[in-house]
Amino acid sequence: MSTPQRILVIGGGAAGFFAAITSAEKADTQVFLYEATPHLLSKVKISGGGRCNVTHACFEPEQLVKNYPRGGRELLGAFHRFQPRDTLAWFNTRGVETKTEEDGRMFPTSDNSESIVNALNEAAEKNQVKILIQRGVKTIQYVKEKFEVELNSGEMELFDKVIIATGGNKSSSGLAIAESFGHTIIPPVPSLFTFHIQDKRLTDLAGLSVEKVKVKAGGTKLTTEGPLLLTHWGMSGPAILKLSAWGAREFAESNYNFTIEINWVPEFSQTALSKKLNEIRIAEARKQIATFSPVPIPQRLWERLLLAAEINTTTPWAHINNQQLDKLYKQLTQAEFTVTGKSMFKEEFVTCGGVKLSEINFKTMESRKQPGLFFAGEVLDIDGVTGGFNFQNAWTTGWLAGQAAAERP
Repeated sequence: MSTPQRILVIGGGAAGFFAAITSAEKADTQVFLYEATPHLLSKVKISGGGRCNVTHACFEPEQLVKNYPRGGRELLGAFHRFQPRDTLAWFNTRGVETKTEEDGRMFPTSDNSESIVNALNEAAEKNQVKILIQRGVKTIQYVKEKFEVELNSGEMELFDKVIIATGGNKSSSGLAIAESFGHTIIPPVPSLFTFHIQDKRLTDLAGLSVEKVKVKAGGTKLTTEGPLLLTHWGMSGPAILKLSAWGAREFAESNYNFTIEINWVPEFSQTALSKKLNEIRIAEARKQIATFSPVPIPQRLWERLLLAAEINTTTPWAHINNQQLDKLYKQLTQAEFTVTGKSMFKEEFVTCGGVKLSEINFKTMESRKQPGLFFAGEVLDIDGVTGGFNFQNAWTTGWLAGQAAAERP
């Protein structure tokens, strides 16, 4: 009998667990998973408010890749091999039932991330993955067809294959190790963050939401649509988070000081909105303009936009002149706000940046610089918008890396 391959997976997150389990399911492997911190699967536990947004109900790879500001082109082939349908089947066969919410996000029916955590832990245990926490890797060298791994403790170990799945944090040892093997590192910057905005139009409106807005970043072609949430510090919600992902690099370069333009009523064309406001001015002539919001935005926000258009809220519709209507139209469709900073979204830290994608073989996730070295998850320069897409990247790249690493050279 041949000696089992010793495979090391560095990183105890979603990608690392999936890679380790996939490798361990293959015959003739001995798989070790090292996590530098005391915490395993920490992002899985907190994702989706503790419910774990495990993937997204998007089953066509060509559509799926459109949700990745970076990495979509490279993931197209990968998603043809392992996509959300495969993720669901994987968890289902391990006792986890899932459900789809209206926006396409998918969760365990238990609404508890522990369902996902338990499934991963049980699969790792069943396949005899040796998991060690607080076991940081300092350096790796390739000597005599083996990877010599130096731990932070000073111990030295030998492995046949190594899978790096340390996440996107710029302090991650995975990036330093990748660089030591000649890989180019795209400097990581935050993605998926909320906007700090101080503006009297938003004062004391925290908690209000608008079902659909269109947001454009000033001086760019970046635009997104979706729900928007007003917060104590500014703005959040899918429309903002998507914009933060697509503009992650540009916003970092501006030191998070930039302008955005919001169309609060994107379902109305310019002609349709002007016509509606004029019709209401006639039909509701005697009513005060702040009595009700004629467009689908919260009443209190409507009142603020009136004031921003220099219209007194007690003014009857009949007394609104064309110049005031034009100002109101601009507040509804081209409201400009100044962003002065960011906050991370619900502790779900996602980065743009990492190992340069052209240096990876996306059929196997193997390094083009060093045979036997593989990468999975956010340590790569891949990030998705909010909605389960970052986890799908972890499952897919982890599965591909795990499969390929377990094969004999």
